[in-house]
Amino acid sequence: MLTRFCSGLCALLIFWLPTALAADSGWLQSPQNDHASIRLRGDSQRLLLEVKLQPGWKTYWRTPGEGGIPPSLRWDTPEIKTRWYWPTPQRFDVAGISTQGYHNQVNFPLVMKDAPAGKISGTLTLSTCSNVCILTDYPFTLNLAQPVDGQFSYDFAQAMGHVPAASGLTDRLQAGYRPGEIQIEARRTAGWQHPALFLDNPPDTSVGEPVLQIDGDTLSARIPVSDEWGDPAGNLRGKPLSLVVADSGMAQQSTLTIGAPLAIASGSAVPLWQMLLLALAGGLILNLMPCVLPVLAMKLGSILQIQQRERRAVRGQFLASSAGIIAAFIGLALLMTLLRLSNQALGWGIQFQNPWFIALMVAVTALFSANLFGLFHIRLPSGFNTRLATHQGSGHGAHFLQGVFATLLATPCSAPFLGTAVAFALAASLPQLWVVFIALGAGMSLPWLLIAAWPTLALRLPRPGRWMNALRIVLGLMMLASCLWLLSLMAAHIGLRATLISGGVLLLFLLAALWRQQGARQALAVSAVALCFTGLLLLIGSLAASRGHKPLQDNIHWQPLSEQAISQALAQHKRVFVDVTADWCVTCKANKFNVILNSKVQKALQAPDVVALRGDWTRPSKTIQHFLQARHSVAIPFNQIYGPGLPQGKVLSPLLTTESVLTTLEQAKGVHP
Repeated sequence: MLTRFCSGLCALLIFWLPTALAADSGWLQSPQNDHASIRLRGDSQRLLLEVKLQPGWKTYWRTPGEGGIPPSLRWDTPEIKTRWYWPTPQRFDVAGISTQGYHNQVNFPLVMKDAPAGKISGTLTLSTCSNVCILTDYPFTLNLAQPVDGQFSYDFAQAMGHVPAASGLTDRLQAGYRPGEIQIEARRTAGWQHPALFLDNPPDTSVGEPVLQIDGDTLSARIPVSDEWGDPAGNLRGKPLSLVVADSGMAQQSTLTIGAPLAIASGSAVPLWQMLLLALAGGLILNLMPCVLPVLAMKLGSILQIQQRERRAVRGQFLASSAGIIAAFIGLALLMTLLRLSNQALGWGIQFQNPWFIALMVAVTALFSANLFGLFHIRLPSGFNTRLATHQGSGHGAHFLQGVFATLLATPCSAPFLGTAVAFALAASLPQLWVVFIALGAGMSLPWLLIAAWPTLALRLPRPGRWMNALRIVLGLMMLASCLWLLSLMAAHIGLRATLISGGVLLLFLLAALWRQQGARQALAVSAVALCFTGLLLLIGSLAASRGHKPLQDNIHWQPLSEQAISQALAQHKRVFVDVTADWCVTCKANKFNVILNSKVQKALQAPDVVALRGDWTRPSKTIQHFLQARHSVAIPFNQIYGPGLPQGKVLSPLLTTESVLTTLEQAKGVHP
């Protein structure tokens, strides 16, 4: 009896074992990686790769994104050809890195060609990531000569159902390129609900996370692009682009040819004439920014020094200054054009990220300060017969330069309407960029043109006299304060110690020169006025601080700015306050003192459900550049508030107010479970 039982059991195993083992590797694990299990099943032409991942772990799509390695098969029989079919992936943002892949469980359909009829073997290489990444090899063997159970065909068909189709989702799809950015426009008659976009990297390039925008039945996407080393990408026009568009369970795989920039590149539906009005208003408001005050003081000093007040002379001076302003904006337009053509970062005031430009501005303002203190007067070569400084000169060269420097000193400031106009210009075509920048220059020169039209406004100032000596000292101190502020910006490049030493040497040199040329009395007078001026500023600041109930220091726990931090905070039903600032941004400093340091705002931003994120753009940063570009902004300060009630975020005005910050933070609370 026992013998028969053993014989029957052996026969059963003989007939069962091939079927059970046929074309099925069984679930495989690696001793070095217990976070993933894989299984391969198939017949002579089809394979199904099943991957199971532990919670919190993921693997990658065929194009992982900014990091990761896609799964791959290496056959021990080289003649086997394998075609992968990739299910629609998901996007993951970890530590500021955007990747494309899968989590939990994913099944990859594969089609083989030239596979032998018997046993085949190979190795699957799988990259799995959580807080760390593990690259694991899984050796396997399959017996394709044996039949496969009926469940395999069903499972294979199910897996193919998750592979994007070749059509059926979009009615129209096109791609364009401008330096540093790919644009996609997809139209769908049924509209868009929860769209997603996944791109394969064009040859020798790397793409970032798409920024999506829905307008009716049109989905627009802007995707930052660079080369494989993080440097600006070359011209991609005419090159193929493979991508997957998905929405609400449907997905479409397409291949496009990248063409010229699309209309969505402007990032705005505002007509050009309306944007020109915004540019005029933004340029006009720049005159009220503290950056321009030193040059206005210099212009005031030049008027007071005119011995014979004539309408023609005053009109000529202000027309020359207006021409300098417009010429400076034309120069900025040329700079932005060159930066765009060379695929560099674009933004308002970004020249202050360059230490050489800051050093040049320090030298220029120091020379103007010395000139106002009466230390020297610079003349151009005698052939020009024109004075550079504002000292009894009949030529207009100095006044032209005043307009130029007024513009350069204004660029650290961001006025209302300015950011919108500049963002439109930098994303628009080159002709529109130039038109908008010229409109900005015209807007800033309007007050100067007003005096040129009615010189009587300037001629009502008092006649020159001894009182001007004291005024010149005050104006010189204002220009010197601008010089020292510009010098302080060098601390981010050369260090605080070197900056302090440079500032001390500059002050001692000016004082010694003043002592030598004007005498001890004049030097002491300047020192006394400087001390009084500094004391007055400290007194005003102290009174303003006490009246505004501002703390002496910023007690907010600022965290580094990243898209991931925003997403995590929103997932936890928290509010987010975003502050993008820079040491050279004067408006940022004004917002900090007047609003962010306000005790009510400090208290609101220290609430348990508020996450404060700060990005520092003092020096070039691709992270901040991409962050601002994603929000169609090129100027700082930039402040935005997110929350359950504002999941898409609300951008605040460049000039913050306590009321606007507190009100928007309250709106961001919303209602959540």
